[in-house]
Formats: sequence, C-alpha cells, structure tokens
Amino acid sequence: MDKTLPDVKIQNIGKTPKVALLHAGNESLLRKPVNTLAIVPKSTRITSLGRKTYNVLLYEAQNQGMHKDFYRAPLERLVKGIDFDSNDHALIKKHLRAMVSTTVEWQSPTNGEGSGWNISGLLAHAKLIKEKGQVWVEWSYAMNLKDELLHPTVFARLKLEIISQLRSHAGIALYEICTRYKDIGRTSRQHWRWWRPVLSGQPDSDRTAKLEYRIFKRDTLKLAVAEVNAITDLEVELVEHREGRTIAEIQFLIKMSSQPSLALKTPPAPVDLQLIGRAKALGVDEDKADDLIEEFGLDAFKSGLEILADRIHKAYPEPLRDHVRYLKSVIPSEAAKAVKKEADLQARAVTPEADKKLNQSKRQSRWAAEWNRRQRETVVKQIAGMSTDAQGRMTADLLAEMEKSNVHPTLRKRLQSSGWQHPLVLQEMIRWYAPGALGENWDKPTSEQLLEVAAEMGDEGTDSSI
Repeated sequence: MDKTLPDVKIQNIGKTPKVALLHAGNESLLRKPVNTLAIVPKSTRITSLGRKTYNVLLYEAQNQGMHKDFYRAPLERLVKGIDFDSNDHALIKKHLRAMVSTTVEWQSPTNGEGSGWNISGLLAHAKLIKEKGQVWVEWSYAMNLKDELLHPTVFARLKLEIISQLRSHAGIALYEICTRYKDIGRTSRQHWRWWRPVLSGQPDSDRTAKLEYRIFKRDTLKLAVAEVNAITDLEVELVEHREGRTIAEIQFLIKMSSQPSLALKTPPAPVDLQLIGRAKALGVDEDKADDLIEEFGLDAFKSGLEILADRIHKAYPEPLRDHVRYLKSVIPSEAAKAVKKEADLQARAVTPEADKKLNQSKRQSRWAAEWNRRQRETVVKQIAGMSTDAQGRMTADLLAEMEKSNVHPTLRKRLQSSGWQHPLVLQEMIRWYAPGALGENWDKPTSEQLLEVAAEMGDEGTDSSI
C-alpha cells in the first residue's frame, strides 16, 4: 500500500513495495505514478481526449507487463468512433503523433515525493498496423521512465470510468492529483503559476506570463473544482494563501463525497472519438471540437452538431460559409437546454416527503431573507443618520480595508467617485460596518427571530430592495 504524506510541505517520503495491478472488488484501477500526475507540457497543448487516451494506453501496458519492449492492442479496444473499414485513421494518428511529439516535464505534485525530475515525450513511439483486417496500435515508453510508469512505487489509484465522465483537462488533472492525496486531505501548496500549465495542459508562453490570477481562477480553477465535485467521488475546495495583498500559493482540501462512485467496467471503456470524427466530417477541426466539448459538454456539442448538419444540408438562405462560427453560435443554447432538462428530471423525481421538506426549506429561506433585509435596512439607516464628516471618515476607512483585501479596482474607484450609497458599493459598506454595529452574528437569525418574521409573513414572500 502506498504511503501518504504526514504534511503537505514534507521534503522526503519512503517508497512502497512494488505490487501488481490492483483489483478492488469488481474494479480495476490504473496505478498512475506521482511523477505523471503533474505533467507540464513544454511544446504543445495536451487535450482532455489526449490525456484520457494516454491513461488507457498506460492501463493496457501495465496489464501486459514489464518484460516487453513495446506494447500492442486492438484499436477498437482503445478508442471508438473510428471507421475501421477505411484506411483513413487521421484522427487517432493525430492523437498518437501528439503523444510522441509533445515534450513534457514529469514531476510530482509534492516536493521530494517522486523519483526525481525527467523530461521526455508522453510516448517514445507509436504506429498503426493492419493485420488480417484488424487495426492494431503499437507503442513504447522512454527508457528513463518505463520502469516507473509500468511498475510504480508511489502512485495514485485512478478509476478510469470516472475520468471518462470528466470533460476538461483541468478537471481530469485535478481529479488525478487529488485522488493521490485524498487520504491526507489536502494537496501540497504550490505557487499558482505552477498549477497553471499542470491543470490547463497549455505550455507557458509570453501570453500566459502576463496572465492574472483572477483570470486563471475564473477560467480554470473554479470550473475544474465544480466539475470534480459534480462528477467524481471527491469533494474538493480551493484554498488561497496570500503574500501581502496578493494570492501566491494555492492548494486543495479533499474529502470523500457522500455520493456513490461510478462502477468501473473491466477493462475500461475505450475513449470515445465518435463525436470528434463527426465534427471533422462537418468541417470542424479536432482542436476546435475539443475546446467546445470542454466548455459546453458532450450533450450540448452533440446537439449542436445535429443543428449544424441540418443547416449545411438545407443551405438556406445561402450555403453556410463558416461552420465553426455557426456551431459556436448554437451550442450555448443547447447547453442551457441540457441543464434545464436535467433540472426537470430531478424535479420530477422528488418524492412527496422530499417535496414537503423542500417547501418547508423554501419558507424558511424566505423568512431568513426578510430578516436579513431588515438588518441591512437598519445598517443603512444608522450610517445615513451620521454627520457628513463621520460618513466621510467611514468611507476612507472602508477604502483602506478594500485596498488591503485586494477588492477589485472598479469597486474602489466607484466608492471614491460616487460614495458608499452607490449600488455597487453599498453591500461592501454593509458587510464592513454591520459586525461592529449589530454583532458578529448580525446576518444569522435565531429560531426565535425567524418565528417572529414567520408570524408576520406566513407563507408570503417579500421583495428586497437592498
């Protein structure tokens, strides 16, 4: 059994005995070495489909054993969605070519845990062979990594069925890293710029060097955390560590989810390239298709392709000129439909008892919202009743606090130009002033206070203006 870290800043760790491929009940688990969890691309982008395909290849190779110089498997066991009766395997060739040509740094997510630093391609070689009407994939690994890849000593036990449900590279990478440290309850602390290429799959460049943390958090971190929490057997929370006013290092807290994990078939299901192939046939290249699947999901992408195919076929009012642009324009609405459909299915599945609890919860939420509205109204009246000089001093103190907390410059400028009563700034003033004026629990009503509001409101709601 692999050892875990007693703390996230440990510089050394013992290694575990070498073991065979793990089986837990009816599950087969990929043993992915720690040095392959936080791979940093140095040349080209690593896509989510590319990472999934690599995991399946590694699973196959571990099953076949260390003694071989190269590994072989039927193509249909690795990927699906390919026309096997055709000589055109451009799509799988593209992914294999990328795995051979993509230079990566292999490193552990925790300092001192892995076997050291290495750089190589994801694969040493790959080729397609047709024998007796069946297409086979052949591949090998770099000699400096083969032993650790196929017979790892420190590793993460990954459920490939769960990974197959994740759509973004960031979601896959975060799940793999957090799975390794789930028994510890946290990942190591690393600078957020260390995490950027690891999660995004994009190599560093002049453009990414100028990237601000808030953009990385918005476009990558939040989405990856939400995806892992929604789909996997883990619950992950982002933790930010400051140096002065800026975010420097980040890490993730991890605990097991209460939801049941997905059952894993043996062997794992092949990577599905069917939609990518369909998109290519409709004039949408693989990279654009990868991006759209990561952003909107498979269901919305599939629906969008059907609409695109219909538009191409009708050619009305004129032939379609830009297939990618048209697809981008229709997918967001399809994604919204998919979300609504899922919500409707969940709503119809509510039992009478659950429905009763839901209605009670909604009533309590309305009462709490009304109580908090009155609290905010009290705060605003208190501040407005102060002298002009006192309000000016409070505004200056709030501005200093906002600068210390690194609040967005737009809000600070609005406070300076329009005063604390501006709608964009008002909530900041209330949150800052209320604890001192009304107590730390100023926005947390007691049961008695809720009952008082309930006696007045009953089941009726009320509008909030603040």
